[in-house]
Amino acid sequence: MEKEELINKFIEMVLVENEKFNLTAITNIEEFKKRHIEDSLSPSKVFDFSNKEILDLGSGAGFPGIPLAIYYPSSKFYLVEPIEKRATFLNSVKKSLLLDNVEVINKRMEELPKSKKYDVIVSRAVSELSILLELSIPYLKIDGILLAYKGKKGEEELIKAKNALKVLNAKVVEIQKEKINDNDKRNNLFIRKEKECDSIYPRLYQKIKKKPL
Repeated sequence: MEKEELINKFIEMVLVENEKFNLTAITNIEEFKKRHIEDSLSPSKVFDFSNKEILDLGSGAGFPGIPLAIYYPSSKFYLVEPIEKRATFLNSVKKSLLLDNVEVINKRMEELPKSKKYDVIVSRAVSELSILLELSIPYLKIDGILLAYKGKKGEEELIKAKNALKVLNAKVVEIQKEKINDNDKRNNLFIRKEKECDSIYPRLYQKIKKKPL
């Protein structure tokens, strides 16, 4: 199947599954494409996802991991999703769309082995940036990139996450500003890991949430 066919099949699968349990509040096809598909792919305007090992933290219904995997077949995508029903759905998408470059991991991020490092970690609508940084930066290679898809409050979160960036040896290298519609703006934060961080990170999620860096 061509990329556009794969995307349309993926949308169809999400909307069918959505009738069983909630994956998205958006059921209009055109709005779905704009808010989920185009949004997932928007960083491609400034970043090349080719030939990389990429982890999607909290993949949910498969955003941004599945659209990126369709458009970048040369890269390997690891979709981390702790909720079993969603992970099962992601595996069905992988099978139906014949996405050999996708692996679904039904675990919490902090349960992953620290020995495995990734070139890029992407995360969309998962948590506050200070929490997201601790969950992701330890799993990046040196010079690896965390791409945090953030809304209009992204720069506010960045100010609050100043200490987390310092502690985890990470630095913001680019902020891509996108407009989804008149009321919905996107700040895509590209954050680079400059050197290895302390092996105590990430802490257990309950501790991270209770006392973010």
